[in-house]
Amino acid sequence: MEQILHAPIFRLPGIPDHVTYTWLVMLILLGLFIAATRSLQLVPRGLQNFAEVLVERFLVLLDDVIGHEGRRYFPLVATLGLFILTANLLGLVPGMETPTGNLNTTAACALVVFFTYHWIGIRKQGLGRYLRHFGGPVPWLAPLMFPIELISHLARPLSLSLRLFGNMTGGHILLGVIFFLVGFDGLLGWALSGSLGGIVLGGLGSIVMTAFTVGFLIPLKILVAFLQAFIFVMLTMLYIAGALEEAEHHAEHH
Repeated sequence: MEQILHAPIFRLPGIPDHVTYTWLVMLILLGLFIAATRSLQLVPRGLQNFAEVLVERFLVLLDDVIGHEGRRYFPLVATLGLFILTANLLGLVPGMETPTGNLNTTAACALVVFFTYHWIGIRKQGLGRYLRHFGGPVPWLAPLMFPIELISHLARPLSLSLRLFGNMTGGHILLGVIFFLVGFDGLLGWALSGSLGGIVLGGLGSIVMTAFTVGFLIPLKILVAFLQAFIFVMLTMLYIAGALEEAEHHAEHH
């Protein structure tokens, strides 16, 4: 694996790479929004306009998925979305590491979501009522429904973390394999060997693989980076909406 995937150009001694580049993502976002809010104007321009568009998009999503009450969870949802998107895109920069390509990072984000939406449900209903909905609508089905619901909820952080980690890691491995095949130990080296077959086949293969990477694979990875961030944010909002709907259901029943 280390022979295929490049090592990051910047490393801190004694600190894992995914932690170092997580800090870098945090610094990028912090710097971006400090610059956007440094000189606020009534008619937004530049970074302020960009930041306001991002805020508006997140608010529209929250209103559509959760409702107006969902706006109170804007800091959590927007922070997760922007962090994951920036971390996904950072890996496309040569010499950089993708924090979300490490399971520790994605699991940490998933656990934040897991504990948050359970806390929301418990705060809205109380611990007893919140646990009661795990037993299903009919009391005599509780011994069957409770383990099913428990496994379903425990699988949520697992699916959130593995989906994001798998997509980011798989894309980097694919890019690494292509660069390995096209490099001086592969098609390009064969083309420079001086033989007629190497010049024709190796040179043509290098051109085709480079065009495929630049024209298709890298745009696809950019799309996947946006898509995975959107999926993570959307599932987060759906889990929060589910906890709030249970609270409203109990309130109406009462």
